[in-house]
Amino acid sequence: MASWFGDSVVALPRYLCLQLILFAFVAVIKVMHKLWWTPTRIQKLMATQGIKGPSYRLVHGNTKQISEMKMEAMTRPKSLSHDIFSHVQPHIQSWTKIYGKNYLQWHGSKAQLVITEAELCREILTNKDGAFQKTETRGYVKRLLGNGLTRSSGEKWAKLRKLANHAFHGESLKGMIPAMIASGETMMQRLKNHEGKEIEVYDEFRFFTSEVISRTAFGSSYLEGKNIFEMLMKLSFLTFKNALKPRFPGISKFIKTRDEVESAKLEKGIRDNIMKVIKKREQKAVNGEEDGFGSDFLGLLLKAHHDTNEKQRISVDDLVDECKTFYFAGQETTNSLLAWTVFLLALHTDWQDEARQEVLQLFGKQTPNPDGIAKLKTSKTT
Repeated sequence: MASWFGDSVVALPRYLCLQLILFAFVAVIKVMHKLWWTPTRIQKLMATQGIKGPSYRLVHGNTKQISEMKMEAMTRPKSLSHDIFSHVQPHIQSWTKIYGKNYLQWHGSKAQLVITEAELCREILTNKDGAFQKTETRGYVKRLLGNGLTRSSGEKWAKLRKLANHAFHGESLKGMIPAMIASGETMMQRLKNHEGKEIEVYDEFRFFTSEVISRTAFGSSYLEGKNIFEMLMKLSFLTFKNALKPRFPGISKFIKTRDEVESAKLEKGIRDNIMKVIKKREQKAVNGEEDGFGSDFLGLLLKAHHDTNEKQRISVDDLVDECKTFYFAGQETTNSLLAWTVFLLALHTDWQDEARQEVLQLFGKQTPNPDGIAKLKTSKTT
């Protein structure tokens, strides 16, 4: 009995050791398969089809190279020119010269096929057959945009796209013009108060676009959406900051970086603030203060959320994600476009003079109107 017990005591640790060794061996094989074998195989396979690119590097792929190239580009003196591609995307400019218009690069162990050939870009963006699927949204991008219109596909995308089209078709946009004008007049008054001083136009346009989005899409003022815009800006900064930092799958479940903790707090804060806007609109509808939920973007989203037809209905998460997408994407894209346009007009004063002349001829000192805007030619070209 004692001998048998003794043998059992000795045999048990050996059995566990063998299990641990086997587990460790399998884990190493899986990691090497993901981090080395698969990338190497893909790289060779693409090369046989004429697609080449910078060599894959273990764990980081090409992210370190891209970061270094961007850092170097930002230290170079910048001339007053609209040709900034070499500063913004130096790796693409460099590698397209070496490997061709279409090449393979690596984000960690994930292969990325970069397409710059115009016809192929058009085919991919058109995507009539649905052959090009959107990648699953994860990490910081998931927290920033959720799974809204810009990230969804299939039936869900079609449902959300239909809502957006209905909210922003031609007649709806005409109805938004008075609110846009009011926001523009507020901005112009601020600019007059800084006459003769240097103005940071990017910040001014940020306030302007935020106000327009709040008024036209959500029926509120900039102050009501201020916290949402500010938190989205902070979250977008963290997203771009960590865009080139590959992480091992599942590691964030156990080890959280400071940025991950901060982004989780921001995501919750954004959701809570959007829900306040939603609840306020729902309460107005219940009290009879609104015609239903309203006819703006938020109103249409709420109608879809409360739709009796299950196929047409959208979830609370969809509702919040669409609000996040529009608050962020609408503001950032329009803001950047306006600031860039002003920069180009400052560089090319001849176009600036022509555009001003045309606006004065059509409108004089009157506020622009939809019919007159449709007649603009030079200003559209600029």
